[in-house]
Amino acid sequence: MTEQTQTEALVPAQTAAEPVHAPEQPAKPKKSRKPLLRGIARWTAAVLVCGGVGAGTAMGITAMDRTDVPGLATESDGRWKYPKLSLPALPADAPRPFTEGNDGEIHHADLRKLLLPAPAGATVDPKLDGGWVGLDSYLALMKEKDRGEVKEELADSALRHVAARGWTMPDGTTTRIHLLRFSSVAFSEAYKDESVREVSAQVRRLPDGVESAEIDTSTQGVDVPYLSVYSYEEKAPYGPEQTRWAYIQAGDTLAVVTQTRKGGALTVPFQQTVALQAQLLG
Repeated sequence: MTEQTQTEALVPAQTAAEPVHAPEQPAKPKKSRKPLLRGIARWTAAVLVCGGVGAGTAMGITAMDRTDVPGLATESDGRWKYPKLSLPALPADAPRPFTEGNDGEIHHADLRKLLLPAPAGATVDPKLDGGWVGLDSYLALMKEKDRGEVKEELADSALRHVAARGWTMPDGTTTRIHLLRFSSVAFSEAYKDESVREVSAQVRRLPDGVESAEIDTSTQGVDVPYLSVYSYEEKAPYGPEQTRWAYIQAGDTLAVVTQTRKGGALTVPFQQTVALQAQLLG
């Protein structure tokens, strides 16, 4: 790994490359794969697997220097320096999600181990330190008028638990990642669909302080097999801060990544954070 944000890539067990430190044998892929989208290499210099749900192929750039990757010749591209990442161990005989024998697309690993760690230089939020949190921690992302209704919906959606991590960088960018694990992929997808529908219609579920939003196209290259990513950014004109956020749908688990920064939330760290979090869930 290079000195500057050369993050070790994560490759799910069903791809052609093996995951880092994954103890169990990889399961046989059950679906065909599509080529890697080259654009994601610009931001993460990591292995990213591309393709829509049910497709993708593993291709790696795991040991390249910054000058080996097109578009990464300078050291001022804005990426953060994350620790070396690895997929967490699984209980004995438990399959990874999206592999043969795991039709429920269940994440058997400890949900807390699937949270992206804070990058170098970050000040970690002591209330969001990578452990279990109550539902109110996630609801606090939303406007107060929306929280009651969403809380009732989640109670009906068989939400099992929530893990979260948050940090602030020296430039003032505040990141919060919440992982919501449901009892089934059906409940997770239904909640994601409703959230995306209402945000797109500007009805509710906008982050607290956000009055209008538009689709954020910066994460279009973040394609991990069997996962879907929906990203938004606060539409100008906005107040002192701007917010970007993304929903990452991964089987029984939904990740919500939120970044806020005074003067404008930056594209590169947002895309990088979403991409790496998606890999951990893939």
